[in-house]
Formats: sequence, structure tokens, C-alpha cells
Amino acid sequence: MAAPSLTVVGSINLDLVARAVRLPRPGETITDATFSRIPGGKGANQAVAAARLGASVKMIGCVGNDELAEPALAGLVEAGVNLDSLKRSDSGTGVALITVDAEGENVIVVAPGANLDLHPDDVVLPDCNGVLCQLEIPIETVEHASLNAPGDFFLNAAPARDGIPAADVTIVNRYELESLSNRNGVLAVTLGSEGAVLLEDGVEVARATPPPVEAVDGTAAGDAFTACLVVSLLEGRDRVEALQRACAAGAIAASRFGAQTSLPTKEEVDALL
Repeated sequence: MAAPSLTVVGSINLDLVARAVRLPRPGETITDATFSRIPGGKGANQAVAAARLGASVKMIGCVGNDELAEPALAGLVEAGVNLDSLKRSDSGTGVALITVDAEGENVIVVAPGANLDLHPDDVVLPDCNGVLCQLEIPIETVEHASLNAPGDFFLNAAPARDGIPAADVTIVNRYELESLSNRNGVLAVTLGSEGAVLLEDGVEVARATPPPVEAVDGTAAGDAFTACLVVSLLEGRDRVEALQRACAAGAIAASRFGAQTSLPTKEEVDALL
């Protein structure tokens, strides 16, 4: 099966992760945490995941001219993602503040920084099989990618917001689905431990459940799901198989700590299935 070519236009962050027994209540301080710095950002996470799953990936994003940029890019470099179109700005590199409890639940606050400096004229799309965006960059940049994608356009409509562009496939969780004003076309909806469904014009056309795993950290499970669904569809797999593989990738990511550190390879997905 030939490796599909995918261009990811999206965010690049450095995740600052505190891991504690439980999440604090409002106004409460917890002092038993451990701390890690892990490359993240939905765009970068999905680019790394797609590369590990066998795609040839180009990343178009923006980081700052600061000391956080290189740690934020480390996972992309390690995965062999093409960074020739990377933009640098005077804004600080995007940061996500993440707290994770012993059950794998998390709360996340993102300071987007340089991600907001990725403008439409920064995005020159190469010839490729597909383009994948999320919503952690300016919406006009996502719209530009949608209108100019040389192949299929995939949108992970997260975090939820208004006025999103049309896509060949839109990927959301059950909460983001509530914010979608237009539910026409193909929608992949993740349902946590219940798996995922694929809808076409509101009609269910595929359903899959994830293999059982012990949840450790759900930070990038949705990114693993999204990347695996996109790569599987670009490989020409049928919808049911693509959804099953995506659920398996998400489950593997949820069973590991961190964002990019948790993303599975194609071989790991094959082995779990």
C-alpha cells in the first residue's frame, strides 16, 4: 500500500504537564504533582501521529523565536515530518498548561501565542492526497486551506467554534457535535469509551468500538484517532476498517502518558487489531 501524502496546517505547542493524584477544585492547591515538558498542539500531534502511521507528512505552522520553539518542534523532527514551510514569529511559542489525574482525566488551558500568527498567505499547499486542519489557528487560515486543498480536506473541528468551513470529512467529539450548525456531509463522531460513529448526511454508515485498555492519559487520544482515520481513508481502506483502526489508535494513546509520546505506530495499531 503506497504511503499517502498529507499536509497538516495547524498548531504547534509545548505542553507543560503536571501529573497529580487528582485534579484540584476551584481555589485549591495540590502539591504532590510531577512535571514534564512534552511537544504538543493539535496540529503537531496529528502530524506526528500520521507520520508514525506511515504517511508522508508536511507540517505548516508557526512557532516563536524563543527558547520554547525547539522543544515544541522536537517530536515533529523525530517523526521525520517536513518542516520546510514552518513560520517563525515574534510572538511566543504556543503553550498548553495540562493537569492530569491518576485516572487519566485532564484539564487543559492553551495560550496560543505564535499559532495566531499563521495567516492565509503563509499557507502554500503542495500537491498532496489530503490536507488536515484543526481550529487552534485563525479561522481564515483554515478557510484558505479548505478552499485550496489539492486533495481531500479533513477538519478536526476542535476546539468547538462558529463559522467553520466545509470539509470532505469533519471529525468531532460528542460535545463538539453540539456546536456544529451544519451537519451535512461525512461526520466522524468520537464517543469516548463507546468508540465512534461515521455519519453521512445524518445517517449512520459505520460504527466501531475501541479495544479495552487501561486509561492513563487522554490528552492526545483524539489526535491519534483523527490522524489514523485520515491516513486509513487516504490509504483507500473502507470506512468500517478505517474507523476501527482509528478507535484502536485512540485507545493506545489513552493508555500512555503525554501527547506526542503516546502516539502509536502503524505496527502497534496492526498488532492491537
